[in-house]
Amino acid sequence: MAEGTVLAERIADQRAGVGDPRALLGELRRALVLVPLEGGGLWTAGSGGVRWVCGFTDEAALARFAQARDALDGGGGAGRSWEFAELRGARLLDEIVPAMGVPAGVAVNIADPDGSMFFPPVAGIVPDAVAIDEQDTDASAAAPCHGEGGGL
Repeated sequence: MAEGTVLAERIADQRAGVGDPRALLGELRRALVLVPLEGGGLWTAGSGGVRWVCGFTDEAALARFAQARDALDGGGGAGRSWEFAELRGARLLDEIVPAMGVPAGVAVNIADPDGSMFFPPVAGIVPDAVAIDEQDTDASAAAPCHGEGGGL
């Protein structure tokens, strides 16, 4: 999944302070990300009044998430097979997030404390109709958030 690798590199650049936030958002929109499935839908996590669609840049990042989830569940899910969908980031932002009916964003690689990135439900990232802010679109487009691997 070369697209995911490029997204992971853009995230690393942004976290190092040398990335271009607009290029990072563009890369997410172009990338195919792996989204775990559970109960007939996409696996999401809630935090701070926002539902986060959790996506991963490759199978290794998804596997780290699965191991962390199993550990949080007391090992009860050890060896559990995680089904996933491969979705374009643009589809997540433009179709799935608005359809959720609640404030929602996209969290990438949440099991990687030094490699996660959150794309919050603000103008310039998600469609204006579902953005929870009233900031200028140009200012908020450059506002992906560094994650701390939360939401597991």
